[in-house]
Amino acid sequence: MKPLFFAPFAALAGLATLSPVAPAMADDHAAAPSLAEVLAHERRDNDRARDQYRNPAEVLAFFQVEPTQTVVEYGPGGGWYTRVLAPYLMPAGKYIAINQDSDGREYRSRAQEARSKGWTENFKSGLAEAMGVEADAVTAFETDEMPEDVAGTVDRVLIFRSMHGLNIGNRADDVLKAARMMLKDDGMVGVVQHRAPEGASYNDYGARQRGYMRKADVIAIFEANGFELAAESEINANASDPANWERGVWTLPPVLATGEDDPRRSEYLSIGESDRMTLLFKKAN
Repeated sequence: MKPLFFAPFAALAGLATLSPVAPAMADDHAAAPSLAEVLAHERRDNDRARDQYRNPAEVLAFFQVEPTQTVVEYGPGGGWYTRVLAPYLMPAGKYIAINQDSDGREYRSRAQEARSKGWTENFKSGLAEAMGVEADAVTAFETDEMPEDVAGTVDRVLIFRSMHGLNIGNRADDVLKAARMMLKDDGMVGVVQHRAPEGASYNDYGARQRGYMRKADVIAIFEANGFELAAESEINANASDPANWERGVWTLPPVLATGEDDPRRSEYLSIGESDRMTLLFKKAN
């Protein structure tokens, strides 16, 4: 499947089976599907194998996400959670996608730069087509281009398996400052992040990109940006993952970066996806 981050929503083609989405109305729940219906829909046929590791129903319940809320997803990437959140929220609430500022970054190629800088329009048009709405009905923007009317309107900001990239790229502060501005006073940030082993050193799991992070470092980044830890859960824990792979988290499914010829491939498959922390942050006073 084509990643959402780089292309229009070919990966969300299944969303096109939905009826056009009606404008959000706080007292109109008739058009809003239940989360169980969203998770069982055929659009997720290629995604469902990951549910055993990502536990979407339990995660969204822990993050206290409701279908009438305004919810932001940071860095939709391949769209796995977008295919849950957009159809769940758009009938009666609001789904917003955000991405980091595409300026001032180093790119490996001109093609990568073009994809990154075209993300906003591609995402909006792709999701609009998939959901059967006009592009103006989709809200997506980079963190430095937040519309003024979004400030103080958001119930939840969700960051799935992205804190390691923000940390190593020195972009976490920018994203969390934008998140704090968007959130209502009682709004919260939900985080799922690959977890470093107990007692891990910062040199191995902070300064070096392995995909995993120490919980203390994630909490420190949030505290530096005006948040405090409100709750944590072991929903996405995986005790079988030692989290010490030389190739980092990408050794395990779904990436399996060492290739089909790796003699340990069956071991990686039996472990499944990474051990993850699941954290919920609120605004600090």
